[in-house]
Amino acid sequence: MKNFIEVGKTEDEQAQQIKKWIKENGLQIVVGISLGLGGIWGLGAYKTYQNEQSIQARSLYLNTASSDSVAAYEALNTSHSDSGYTQQAGLMLAKNAVKKQDYESALQHLSTLVSADNDLIAIVANMRMASIQLEMGKFKEAISTLDSKLPGEFNGLYSQLKGDIYVADNQIDKAKEQYKLALSQISRDSELQSLINIKLADLN
Repeated sequence: MKNFIEVGKTEDEQAQQIKKWIKENGLQIVVGISLGLGGIWGLGAYKTYQNEQSIQARSLYLNTASSDSVAAYEALNTSHSDSGYTQQAGLMLAKNAVKKQDYESALQHLSTLVSADNDLIAIVANMRMASIQLEMGKFKEAISTLDSKLPGEFNGLYSQLKGDIYVADNQIDKAKEQYKLALSQISRDSELQSLINIKLADLN
């Protein structure tokens, strides 16, 4: 756009210049305002959509939580697969399945979460899978499950669980090794230090 007013003009000349400028640039002004408002309205509509999706996901999650409904979970997973509600519902269904000793169903729910973008969810799912496999007596599978994912900040818990698996599989030397490793990885003021020391003492 051209300069709005040239300094040094008389009032009449400036008035004429303003009229001329509006005439020459009026369409651009209207289009600019329209695009600006369209962007604002578009953003508002998107936020409204996001809010509605979140409400729907929460509703399905609560339905899953209150009735242990696999159908509600499947609807949640289909329509809101990226929602944190979906992942929490999967963990909850797996936990409920374990209470019923339906280990296969529990593993099925957890297997979809071990590759989650949320590292915390993925690690928790991985450890729970290994714990279930330990309960089922599938020791090699349990170790393999743990080895398939980097534990990050949970390395001490991983090592302790590996120790538990090796104890159950009667591989005492490996169990001791993992418990000692866990002690070096877990904070010294953690209550787990005492628990792991008791497990080590029981093996001597």
